[in-house]
Amino acid sequence: MTLSLEVSEGVGTIRLDRPPMNALDIATQDRLRELAVEATDRADVRAVILYGGEKVFAAGADIKEMQTMDHAAMVARSRGLQEAFTAVARIPKPVVAAVTGYALGGGCELALCADYRIAADNAKLGQPEILLGLIPGAGGTQRLSRLIGPSRAKDLIFTGRMVKAEEALTLGLVDRVVPAAEVYEQAHAWAAKLAQGPAIALRAAKECVDAGLEADIDTGLTIERNWFAGLFATEDRERGMRSFVEEGPGKAKFV
Repeated sequence: MTLSLEVSEGVGTIRLDRPPMNALDIATQDRLRELAVEATDRADVRAVILYGGEKVFAAGADIKEMQTMDHAAMVARSRGLQEAFTAVARIPKPVVAAVTGYALGGGCELALCADYRIAADNAKLGQPEILLGLIPGAGGTQRLSRLIGPSRAKDLIFTGRMVKAEEALTLGLVDRVVPAAEVYEQAHAWAAKLAQGPAIALRAAKECVDAGLEADIDTGLTIERNWFAGLFATEDRERGMRSFVEEGPGKAKFV
């Protein structure tokens, strides 16, 4: 199986396992969408890690498979490709990408679907599709420009160049660079901490940020206002405020 979902103590790890480079063929893309939906629906999954293993995150699409496809075939397939990645981006729980080795093309686009990216010091990221006479097709032109700005995104997309971890950090493409041996451990620590947090409030925060970025500020403020007021109906809000008053900040136990 090229992809699996392993769950432990509230953290679900979506693990790519298609040696040697975790190429994202059609079957893997479809499986990715299935697991993203499963992670969304499972109550025992409170946070998610995207992980390709110790050596490589994902080196992109399966080029040999794509080479056999003509225009009509890709018109039929391209929606399914995007929907697989969008399913990951729309997991309503905190998602962290643990990036080791190469994260290129579709691999980079998968990392862009996460809320936070922790990269190994040996990681290399990029959108090299232009070198094949193509452009990113799994959300790269949209998510990359929203994350690092249009000029920086165009530089990476136009040139197809790879960036090492430290430059990726400077660009804002990743959020933390750590020794390669610590990538999964640190990603798990990030996810495990949030898995103990108030699940509905975390979902609200993610939706407010993501939906707000796609709307004008007045619409974004309306989304925020409605969620903010709605959270006053949750037990976690009662617990959080009571704990703050009685014990001080940061000691609440959420359900």
